[in-house]
Amino acid sequence: MSAPIRPRSALAPLEALDPIGLDELLERAALQTRVDRKYIVPTEALADVLGDLDDASRVLQIDDRRAFAYESVYFDSPDLVNYRAAALSRRRRSKIRTRTYVDAHESYLEVKTRGARSTTVKDRLPYDPDARGALTPDGVEYVDGILSEASIPGAQPDAMRSVLTTRYDRTTLFVPGSESRATIDTALEWELEGGSILHLDDIVIVETKSGSRASDVDRLLWAHGHRPVGISKYGTGLAALRPDLPSSKWARVIRRYFDTRPERSAA
Repeated sequence: MSAPIRPRSALAPLEALDPIGLDELLERAALQTRVDRKYIVPTEALADVLGDLDDASRVLQIDDRRAFAYESVYFDSPDLVNYRAAALSRRRRSKIRTRTYVDAHESYLEVKTRGARSTTVKDRLPYDPDARGALTPDGVEYVDGILSEASIPGAQPDAMRSVLTTRYDRTTLFVPGSESRATIDTALEWELEGGSILHLDDIVIVETKSGSRASDVDRLLWAHGHRPVGISKYGTGLAALRPDLPSSKWARVIRRYFDTRPERSAA
């Protein structure tokens, strides 16, 4: 039996693409308010998709790196108000996390809310990387202001605690034809607070970020038979690790792609 193709091999077609710097990427495709579409692609199928990218596509490069380690810590109330709002597809809902760029040792507190026509609105605040596992008093105040303005029901930021941590390596594409971005997340890992760890190496998550119209990467994925799926790193990951929670929204994805027999944390 041949060995599985690892994420590094799957990303090989990107090596021929020109780089783009972070400043230029943000200038041309910041897309803080956008439509996100997510795809789960088997790792062994990714190279075929990437091989058909427009040659004008570019890859985010900082120094000599094109893949970057990310860590996100998600916060929720004791009764998991954010999770349950997502699981029930409530229109007014939020997602609260710290996002850490591990290689740069740089963190932000991010609050995602739903805007008009199902767009995602993301607000972010620079954050102390050493405090990323908790909401500081300043963090609570920041989150409270955004949730109040967005009229999110049941918001109690002062009661929120870390629930789930995700880790992965991210590669970012800029596609000039549609002035859009796409991210490719490999080496996926979820860790339940004080509990189990789930690793998934045989799939990648591709996320397109564009305006109201589908991007060139969306159309490329469709041509290869991949369709958007309902997946949330927080919601789906927590549901996979906590089978006691309501999860019908993500049940098909969990059954098809997630190994629900996680490892125990070494801690």
